[in-house]
Amino acid sequence: QLGESGGGLVQSGESLTLSCAASGLPITTRNMAWFRRAPGKDREFVGGIAWSGDEYYPDSVKGRFTISRDSSVSMLYLRMNALKPEDTAVYYCAAAPRHPSIQRFESAYSYWGQGTQVTVSS
Repeated sequence: QLGESGGGLVQSGESLTLSCAASGLPITTRNMAWFRRAPGKDREFVGGIAWSGDEYYPDSVKGRFTISRDSSVSMLYLRMNALKPEDTAVYYCAAAPRHPSIQRFESAYSYWGQGTQVTVSS
C-alpha cells in the first residue's frame, strides 16, 4: 500500500515536501510517480522515477519539482519549490511494475495512495 503525507496550505513562492510511504512495495524494483488532480480536471502526471533512478518531469513542473527516494525506509518524496496557485491539487503517489521508461499515464500504475491536499494561495 501507498500513503501520502505532507500536504497543506502554503503561499505562492513557498516550498513543500510530500512523502509517500510504500508498505510492502520495494520501491527500487518499481517505477514510482507522482500525479495530481486539480478541481474539475483530470489527474495529471507531475513526475516519475524509474527503478534505475532515472527521473522525468513534464515541462509544467520541471526545475521546480524533484522526486527522491529512500529505499532503506521505503519512502518516496516530492520536493516542490516556487509553488504557484495552479499547483493546487490533491497529490497522489503511484507505483508501476519495473519498466525501462517512466510511464506518464494513469493506466500504467497499479498501486495508488489516498492523496494529500496541497493548496497554494496567491
